[in-house]
Amino acid sequence: MNTSSWYLQLQKPFFAPPAWIFGPVWTVLYLVIIISFGFVIWKVLRGQWSPWVLLPFAINLAANLAFSPIQFGLKNNLLAFVDILVVLGSIIWMIRTVAPLAPWVGWAQVPYLLWVSFATVLQASVTWLNR
Repeated sequence: MNTSSWYLQLQKPFFAPPAWIFGPVWTVLYLVIIISFGFVIWKVLRGQWSPWVLLPFAINLAANLAFSPIQFGLKNNLLAFVDILVVLGSIIWMIRTVAPLAPWVGWAQVPYLLWVSFATVLQASVTWLNR
């Protein structure tokens, strides 16, 4: 069974958005992530910030990139739920770490935080409904 037919046959909650919405939302969010992460890397490389500021961004990036292969490659809803919890937690950590240094970077993460919060509830629901 290919990935798209597998996902289409899963039970989803009533509040699941149409599939077409994910592409545009993630495109915008990835642009914000790239700009934010790039700015943090630039500050660290210039010696203005501690390299430790990069840690939550690196964890977030790794967990975010792992989600699709876990969800759609492995077709493992439970592991995808655990992964999205890491994504969510690392966003909160990112904001708490960088906001005192560059408030605009912290505020730029708010749409990402809101979307991933929603996606976490959605993933939890999909996981539960398809257990």
